[in-house]
Amino acid sequence: MWQELIQEIRVAQMGVQILFGFLLTVVFTPKYDDLADTDRVIYIVTVVLGACATGALIGPVSLHRLVSGRRVKPQAVRWASRMTFLGLVLLLATTTASLLLILRVATHDDFVPWLVSGVVLWYLLCWFGIPLWTRHRYTTQSPRTTR
Repeated sequence: MWQELIQEIRVAQMGVQILFGFLLTVVFTPKYDDLADTDRVIYIVTVVLGACATGALIGPVSLHRLVSGRRVKPQAVRWASRMTFLGLVLLLATTTASLLLILRVATHDDFVPWLVSGVVLWYLLCWFGIPLWTRHRYTTQSPRTTR
């Protein structure tokens, strides 16, 4: 299970690191000075969420390195799995806040919260809904036959 988990983390790490790197550059652009106070708050929250997501998704690598050879692989996999799940939730929050900020700055339209909500629902379906449905559908025991 460790190898599968590390492969999954690599995909998520790449996305969160690219997003976080982009977010770090925004404050150094001329447009940042023109942001409304609300947009600056959204930006700061987004950067903090991105930093937390990065930490949670890189954490399993550090965990593996520090406990490797200590005969605690089942516990390490369990903790790494928890950190990965937390990292995905934080990545969802980071992506949501980033999308909200970008669309607010780009459009200034009242439909932005609705659009962002639609994207969040899509992420929830793809990242959690379908996987949980699949797990439930294909791992539950078939109904017992009546005697």
